[in-house]
Amino acid sequence: MKTKLYRAILVSTAVLLAIAPAALADNGVNSSGLRAAVTVAGIRAHQKAFQNFAKADDGTRVAGFPGHEDSAEYVADKAEAAGYDVTTQEFTYDFFQEFATPILDQTAPNSVSYPANDLAGFATMTYSGSADVTALVQATNDIVIPPGAADNTSNSGCDGDFTEVGAGGFGNIVADPGGPDDFASFTPGSIALIQRGTCTFALKATNALAAGAAGVIIFNEGQPGRTDAFGGTLGGTISATLPVVGAAFSVGEELYGLTQVGNVTVHMFTDTTTTLETTRNVIAESPEGRTDRVVVVGAHLDSVPEGPGINDNGSGSGTILEIALQMAALDIQPSNQVRFIWFSAEEAGLLGSDFYVSQLTTRQIKDIAVMLNFDMVGSPNYVRFVYDGDGSGTGTVGPNGSDVVEDVFLDYFGPTPTEPTAFDGRSDYGPFIEVGIPAGGLFTGAEELKTAAQAAVYGGTVGAQLDPCYHLACDTFKGTNTALALQALDEMSDAAAHAVLTFALTTSAVNGTDKGTGGGSADFEYLGSSLKQ
Repeated sequence: MKTKLYRAILVSTAVLLAIAPAALADNGVNSSGLRAAVTVAGIRAHQKAFQNFAKADDGTRVAGFPGHEDSAEYVADKAEAAGYDVTTQEFTYDFFQEFATPILDQTAPNSVSYPANDLAGFATMTYSGSADVTALVQATNDIVIPPGAADNTSNSGCDGDFTEVGAGGFGNIVADPGGPDDFASFTPGSIALIQRGTCTFALKATNALAAGAAGVIIFNEGQPGRTDAFGGTLGGTISATLPVVGAAFSVGEELYGLTQVGNVTVHMFTDTTTTLETTRNVIAESPEGRTDRVVVVGAHLDSVPEGPGINDNGSGSGTILEIALQMAALDIQPSNQVRFIWFSAEEAGLLGSDFYVSQLTTRQIKDIAVMLNFDMVGSPNYVRFVYDGDGSGTGTVGPNGSDVVEDVFLDYFGPTPTEPTAFDGRSDYGPFIEVGIPAGGLFTGAEELKTAAQAAVYGGTVGAQLDPCYHLACDTFKGTNTALALQALDEMSDAAAHAVLTFALTTSAVNGTDKGTGGGSADFEYLGSSLKQ
């Protein structure tokens, strides 16, 4: 049995009994050997290497920069030495930087400074332009206040000179040949007030730009779970000068109410730049296994500019690397080819996984049986989250077969408590789901606050973020060297190893006879990485 590093830190035998893994699912796969080989010490060695690469590059592993490139080289070398067929997939992307704290002030009829990078205020959207503008605020059509039901979202800003071709927010924005226009009476030079919902932030901002807006405020919808400010992404550069921010529902509601009775003036300031960078995905395939029933095992290797990303996502990257190495060391011969992928530029908007999927032929898409995603599995104030493939816990359904993936994890954990997490488009499974590939995985939490009920199950701090260093400089090797972080890493790496082996050895199709397109309730707007609590 493998060494449980965290047990030296824990002091309660009762806690240990509560978190002991359940009996294996009755699926014919005995994963005990692989789970014993995949140790916390092995994963932590990879995380330590990632930390060293970041330290040599101003404390970060941003896609395309030396810290990430060294990490990619490390992963590729390790996988190739273990006998995998390794390739790298190069692509270019727009790297976004913000140089100063943004400003959003109401100057008339009242004097109000909305807090920057705060859940009650606003945050600059990734790929926003850089500008300093004071202008009248004008609300678009289709704003819904009070907000509608969760399944009746606002269409504000979606109708205009442009439209999206392709579902789920991964389509292209093209000229709209006609139809309704949310900007029909918009006065050029005004700041557009738009409500979140239905279409991507990029389409809303593109339509505002075409209408002559001097700036864009996109505020949250207002339903439960959609009230806070959000740091979304525009998915690429749409203008060199148009500032775009994501605001809390309360901010938008206040401004909208004021526009209904008189003039409202706002001062917006953003100081940003976007440069073209080159980066790469790392792909390691098992030499054995059916190539018409491929198991993709993914994690992103890049960090945000603010820190080294040792939990986000050195934990997932290190875990799947260790699984790959130990499968090779144990000479496991998979029935189905296993394809480990370390995606780049996830933090810029799922760009690496989006690029990867975009390069697949229809045949290659059909040949992928399942996508297993591991993004943050060592959070210091963790919760055991399993992606809700059947939508029973969150209402968001994955493609046909995603329920099977969920069941593998739930069967493995058995009576050990877990919680469902939704396919909300915040990680690299998004583009796979969009083309109908079954998906699932594990997650231990990011900026969410731990509830008293969760603390009673997992321990930790009530009211603190599940990862207190999420997207911050303190997401370091030292910062993840805590009892709960190591406990999470141990439990989740075991479950990940079990699932990878299960799908690698299965002789059954994951999704039955065909691939579905997922449930219509999925919202794949990438939420971005810039908002801090």
